[in-house]
Amino acid sequence: MNDAAWQRLETVLDREIQLAEELAATLTTERAALTGTEPAAVVEQAAIKTALVGQIESLESERRSLWEPAAVESSARVSARWRSLMELVARCRNANDVNGYIINTRRGQVRQLIDVVRGGAPVTYGPAGKTFARALRALARA
Repeated sequence: MNDAAWQRLETVLDREIQLAEELAATLTTERAALTGTEPAAVVEQAAIKTALVGQIESLESERRSLWEPAAVESSARVSARWRSLMELVARCRNANDVNGYIINTRRGQVRQLIDVVRGGAPVTYGPAGKTFARALRALARA
């Protein structure tokens, strides 16, 4: 690998790290928006997240074209950048999973509310904390 290729690889990794840090911050802001009451903030953060992921994917394609695994292993500077990027990506994945869980929980709550408004069977909880539409047995008899 020549010096120009090493320099370009380092630059690409540095830019990916910067974008991954921005993505981590965006995911934190998205989580706050998801637990808030402003749907527009959720939409805004999702758009920012999508744009950042697109930029990271573009850089990732360029990184792959520059990547020579045998040569990279011999470069401590590139290896350190790579480890840093992988740690950031793992943090982003975990944060995105939490945000997805919040979204799915909210979706379930909205479905339950819509069922109540439509006059559906009330949702009750069993001994194990699971929800179901009808009670298994009457709570009291007259």
